[in-house]
Amino acid sequence: MHIQKLLTLFLAITFLTTCKKEGITDANTGPTYQEQHRPQLHFSPPTQWMNDPNGMVFFDDEYHLFYQYYPDSTVWGPMHWGHAVSKDLTHWEHLPIAIAPDEKGYIFSGSAVVDWDNTSGFSKDGEPPLVAIFTYHDPEGEKSGAIDFQSQAIAYSNDRGRTWTKYENNPVVPNPGIRDFRDPKVIWDADNDQWVMVLAAQDQVMFYTSKDLKAWRYLSQFGKNRGAHGGVWECPDLFPVTISGTGARKWVLLVSINPGGPNGGSATQYFIGDFDGLRFRLDPEFGAEMARQAKKDSTGVAASWVDYGRDNYAGVTWSDLPQEDASRIFMGWMSNWDYAQVVPTALWRSAMTLPRQFQVKETAMGPRLFQNFVEELRTLRGEQHEVDITASPGNPQDLGVSPQQLEIILEVATSNTGSFGFELSNSKGEVYRVGYDADAKAYFSDRTKSGKLDFSEKFAPSIHYAPKQLEGVLVNMHLIFDVSSVELIADDGLTAITDVFFPSEDFTMIRFFKEEEGMGIQRLEVYPLEGIW
Repeated sequence: MHIQKLLTLFLAITFLTTCKKEGITDANTGPTYQEQHRPQLHFSPPTQWMNDPNGMVFFDDEYHLFYQYYPDSTVWGPMHWGHAVSKDLTHWEHLPIAIAPDEKGYIFSGSAVVDWDNTSGFSKDGEPPLVAIFTYHDPEGEKSGAIDFQSQAIAYSNDRGRTWTKYENNPVVPNPGIRDFRDPKVIWDADNDQWVMVLAAQDQVMFYTSKDLKAWRYLSQFGKNRGAHGGVWECPDLFPVTISGTGARKWVLLVSINPGGPNGGSATQYFIGDFDGLRFRLDPEFGAEMARQAKKDSTGVAASWVDYGRDNYAGVTWSDLPQEDASRIFMGWMSNWDYAQVVPTALWRSAMTLPRQFQVKETAMGPRLFQNFVEELRTLRGEQHEVDITASPGNPQDLGVSPQQLEIILEVATSNTGSFGFELSNSKGEVYRVGYDADAKAYFSDRTKSGKLDFSEKFAPSIHYAPKQLEGVLVNMHLIFDVSSVELIADDGLTAITDVFFPSEDFTMIRFFKEEEGMGIQRLEVYPLEGIW
């Protein structure tokens, strides 16, 4: 009995030590979703490490969110597919791990589709199967010095994504001799009656085709001398869109890059063009504008960015949305590889951005990608908080509402000088600022004095800027503040900044500031938001 008690005590101590090491602060109760810095509006895993969203598919009235997950630590490790579902894109139900590593390797990013016509033959009882397409990452092959340690594989589900069976003849796309060969995104190309896969291959993307999701044939590649090439390309996405107001159709290609973002580290760029079932070609106007911008840039490179902040990466769109919903819905990983593994959260690491609706519109620069928060987020709004702005230069005005879980819509006719925006603060004197700088003709996010910074010298060395891309004096900003993040969508959806921050204690005050008098507020709406957990 004495030995049993000692053994029990030893196991308990070992368990608690492991929990502490891995960041689990309360092994008895688990996550409360009230931990310091825990998002209240954004999806985060209950515990442990999360990165890229992947496998996002809509089926049987559920939005499936799969994601890169390591269940044994709060830092990156052997990748699994975590899993959650939602009925409304706001509230999420956590489900067990969907796909786990095996003798062939870790389960890296990928996509999922509904095989409506059972082209794969995986259907059961007449119901269409869900098919996941992912990258096998062989860690032993990588350690050996080989370059062909990544290949593409599939798995299928006959129970609404709750359990998955890996295809017995994986991989379905062997590695052709490329070190970074991963993150397959698959869509059904109805025009050409084929499945199309786009995947990242070092600093380009490659296209493949299949009739049955099992046998794949190489088509073409895209990316040489196009866009930003400061790092490895990852997590591509290809989808058709109808240009608002014209009815014309274009194709959007998303490509994440690490490093090489506009404000450093990870970011996502996009291209607009045409896809004929074989090749992706840039839209002439879009390509010409990129060329003009490249000549102005000191590096000779121009890219169109989904988000200018530091914390929106690896984002892709949902597959198989209802046909009557012609838009695309996007979600990204709200972190940056420069510091993702050392941010000061203990129980979990990282969150996802809020879902956004993508559209393509014609502009003076040619077709461009516009984004807005999905309408479902409006269901979280409380009663509108009325405020009359009387702030003057040097005298910011307290809005009289908590900055946590807050939505603000602002439209301002501005002069050509000075800056204005919103300032979050706490009793420790820590400050975060976001707004518009008329002198720089740019939106900005300033977390250089926002609290905890010493965990990484790359976290807040400078202010982040995003150029104003719409002509005219009107400035519009749509902001959503969470406990430890802000998402700004400006220029009617043409410009975005997403940043996280970690104050020593929660921000308790939000004030409106301005540096010059020459501005007129035309619209101001402030809504407290209900948490999702």
